[in-house]
Amino acid sequence: MTGGSGRFAKVFKKIKKKGKFYFPSKKTLNLKNLGSIKKYLKKIKPDYLIHCAALSRPMDIHEKNIEESITTNIIGTSNIVKVCSQEKIKLIYFSTNYVYPGIKGNYNENDPVFPINKYALSKFGGECAVQMYDNSLILRLCMTEKPFVHKKAFNDVETNFMYHHEFAKNLLKLIDYKGILNVGGPTKIIYNFAKQTNKKVLPVSSKKILGKQFPRKQSMNINRYLKIIK
Repeated sequence: MTGGSGRFAKVFKKIKKKGKFYFPSKKTLNLKNLGSIKKYLKKIKPDYLIHCAALSRPMDIHEKNIEESITTNIIGTSNIVKVCSQEKIKLIYFSTNYVYPGIKGNYNENDPVFPINKYALSKFGGECAVQMYDNSLILRLCMTEKPFVHKKAFNDVETNFMYHHEFAKNLLKLIDYKGILNVGGPTKIIYNFAKQTNKKVLPVSSKKILGKQFPRKQSMNINRYLKIIK
């Protein structure tokens, strides 16, 4: 699992699992260095590579530093795809629900994409490389830490947030599937989701902060995911 010191990996490590897992550091497996990836994967010889390493928050870093966003999320992912293809390793890629337009909601995996911000563009750039490799699975995820970490939450945006630990329990049920899969929790307004674990969270309007053009129907159809985990 790339991103072994990241937020999701820390939760995943605590879940009891069968099999042998590796969580290489950035130094051990450097996404920006094709040779580093080749050396590590040739040594370990994994059956699967779960690629969740990425540049994510703060979200505005993708506006301020597009070079780092491109290098990590697009070129880094492309490097992973190249080596997995060469070594015949099944690749599972963590993408985002933000690749959908967020206008009508209830998006299924076959709906057209239109990334809503530069972070989403960088993750979709990674998707493009992964889709070229047939032995792969793209997970369009909507998840966050528990309890909800922010002091405020949008009261006018619907999405499919779930907590890291909820997905960590089900990840291994998915890894033999291929293609694209929407993954998240029940459709809820973000504020309603947040206040379940953070009673102090305050409601805030996305219209006032981000303007009328910000997409507010970001929900996905997660029926395929629910069918698999059951």
